Amino acid sequence: MAATYEMAMGLQGTRAAGDLVARMVFKGMKIADAKAYVAEKLNCAVEDLSDCYAMKEIRESLDIGHMIITPHASYGMAAKIKIAELLDIKIPSVENFKKQIGLK
Repeated sequence: MAATYEMAMGLQGTRAAGDLVARMVFKGMKIADAKAYVAEKLNCAVEDLSDCYAMKEIRESLDIGHMIITPHASYGMAAKIKIAELLDIKIPSVENFKKQIGLK
C-alpha cells in the first residue's frame, strides 16, 4: 500500500518540487525563472528540484510536507501555510482558512 500511495503522491509533484515550481508558473513566471526562484527560496541548486532524495530531505527540514506523513510533520493546510510563507505568495485556500479562523 505504501508504494501505491507514494506513486500517487508523485503525480501531484510532491515527490520532488514540481508542486512548488507549478505554483510560481501559475503566478506568471516562466518555468526557468520559477525553478530558479524556488531553488533560491529552498537554498538548493536547481538540479536538486528534480532529485527525489534531495527534495525529501529539504521538505523534511523545512517541514513543508512530503509524500509519507510522519509523526510531528506538517501536512495539509499546515504545509500549505508554510509553503505560502516560504515562497512569499498568497494561496487562496490559505487566505480563506485564515479568514475563517479569524487571523485576517
